[in-house]
Amino acid sequence: MAVLDEDELITALEKSLSTLAEEHAEAAEDWMPHAWVPWSKGRNFRFLGGADWDPSEAGLSETANAALLALLLTKDNLPSQHRILALHFPAFSDWRQLIGVWTAEDNRHAIVLRDYLVVTRCQDPVDAENRRRIHVVAGWKQTPEASDAVGPMDALALLAVHENQCVQFIGRLKEYVEDPVLIQILDKIQTDDNVQASTFQAFLMAGMVADQEATVLAVDKALREIEHIGSDIADYDTQREYFSDFEDVSTDSAIARKIADELKLESVQELSEEAEAARRRILALAEGQV
Repeated sequence: MAVLDEDELITALEKSLSTLAEEHAEAAEDWMPHAWVPWSKGRNFRFLGGADWDPSEAGLSETANAALLALLLTKDNLPSQHRILALHFPAFSDWRQLIGVWTAEDNRHAIVLRDYLVVTRCQDPVDAENRRRIHVVAGWKQTPEASDAVGPMDALALLAVHENQCVQFIGRLKEYVEDPVLIQILDKIQTDDNVQASTFQAFLMAGMVADQEATVLAVDKALREIEHIGSDIADYDTQREYFSDFEDVSTDSAIARKIADELKLESVQELSEEAEAARRRILALAEGQV
């Protein structure tokens, strides 16, 4: 059983807010999406007297194309992630440093990626926009059952895992990209995601102090329910095949190991039977045992 109820847990976590917000601000990079887009390569589409996209203009390999769109659509789903956080950590409170700053930082990822793709015409912009609308409408954990199953510590653990996934996924994606401009853009996003992962992990560490039972259970749940990037995109089976090796048990294991080390789970004691079983599952995954 958790030691604290949800309201008590949120109040306990608030003690770390100012410190973690300052640490995040010091680590975060300040950059502008528009500055990294090669605007000189752009031209009008047919509606403004130019020409619409043609498949001959595709400038990425099939692997890079499929993975980049999967990353973009994942970033497009930011509103759903924002809503899940805001359910427990209201943006109109001291939590806006977590909710608002993270949302603003992550939003620029979709902005710069879409601007790059449209300007360079390396992807079909109509297909990308149609997929964006379908994906955002479907959302992430936007049914009552799904959102009700996410508690405050669950939300922090899910996003700690997700940001680590993005860091790893982008690292693989860059291996298939030749344009140095796009690599620079991906570097910027990857750096942001790494800082954000560290911030969410820091809140998990604060959670270990406030309620180690709830924190261990939340981390275990997030790792058991991990969704590989692109797995929730409708009608994307063929494209997913191109980057199916970007994430697997080994990458899940690496994330588990990173979080387990951060939280010092090897030495955690005095857990309930349920939480101890969860701790052992995390450590087993961290060792590559499935």
